[in-house]
Amino acid sequence: MLKGGLRLLGLVLLAGLALQLYFVGRIALAAFVDPESTSFQRSEIWQVAHTTGALPWRQQWVPYAQISGHLKRAIIASEDASFVEHDGLDIEALEKAWEKNAKAEERAAGQHAARPPKIIGGSTITQQLAKNLFLSGERTLLRKGQELVLTVMLEALLSKQRILEIYLNNVEWGEGVFGAEAAAQLYYRKPAARLNAMESARLAVMLPRPKYFESRAGSPYLASRARVIMARMGGVTPP
Repeated sequence: MLKGGLRLLGLVLLAGLALQLYFVGRIALAAFVDPESTSFQRSEIWQVAHTTGALPWRQQWVPYAQISGHLKRAIIASEDASFVEHDGLDIEALEKAWEKNAKAEERAAGQHAARPPKIIGGSTITQQLAKNLFLSGERTLLRKGQELVLTVMLEALLSKQRILEIYLNNVEWGEGVFGAEAAAQLYYRKPAARLNAMESARLAVMLPRPKYFESRAGSPYLASRARVIMARMGGVTPP
């Protein structure tokens, strides 16, 4: 029994190691080859196709140089202000998110709220890319652990510029809308290279809830938050 258990444990560890080597190979290849799709994209498209029978997919890869500098600064200012400095993990942001979530849970418990409080994340751009490229949307400790390992791999094997390039070309900006070029064409009828500061800030604000804001372009919150992001963009230097 003991020998069988040890053999099974060995096989599990070997499979885990093989999986990590697979991820290393995929990430190393991404330094030179543009990913055709991400795990998140395939999951989203399958759900839409399964529900509606349609297959919406707007995406056009554009090189880093053909993405507006305004959009790069807006995304960093909105999503990950320390992107250029950190090594993939922003411990301070995670601690702040933990504190805000703990306070939100306390308020919800005190008010006997029917709905659970909104969970605020502290994920960096690199963590978001790791999750979107390779992982499912489930929230488990095992998946979170794999996300952290992938984040370290991405930072070790890719430059900050390449990480941001892949992120901007694959992030969701609406149902079936992926990447900066598709978003720029859909919302502003222009290429991503020509986005101005306000347009870029509005796109950045959409990212946490792209499907929600897709049909609420005139949202007062979106306009107000975009002005806040614009004020921060001057202090951001993209990689």
